[in-house]
Amino acid sequence: MSVERTLMLVKPDAVKRNLEGKIIAHVQEKGFKLVALKKLRLTKQQAEKFYYVHKERPFFDELTDFMSSGPIVAMVWEGENAISKIREIMGATNPEEAEEGTLRKLYGTSIGENAVHGSDSKESAAYEILFFFSELEIVE
Repeated sequence: MSVERTLMLVKPDAVKRNLEGKIIAHVQEKGFKLVALKKLRLTKQQAEKFYYVHKERPFFDELTDFMSSGPIVAMVWEGENAISKIREIMGATNPEEAEEGTLRKLYGTSIGENAVHGSDSKESAAYEILFFFSELEIVE
């Protein structure tokens, strides 16, 4: 096992419903350490840059429109196997298919408005963390 860092975003749908605190508490209760946190609003261009890996996918415009539609909360979490374990905590992309007790089952309303985003690999975590945070903003 290795200590990792991963990025998680609380998406505009969940921020609009004031779920940030519940989502943070849920992840903390699973034993992960919050090492960076900020609330911001992406422009359409920033959302396109962040989600560049999906540029050729049919949902790209809808995704980037949604992610720039309101405030988000960006967080860096640290812990043993944080990338895969936090993805488990988040649940399946489609809330209808997510396991009971996962964030998306609890707070997602559709496959597009599914409350949270999380890095899916070490490579994406490295890119995504640096997209939102400088080294000075990540606190041990």
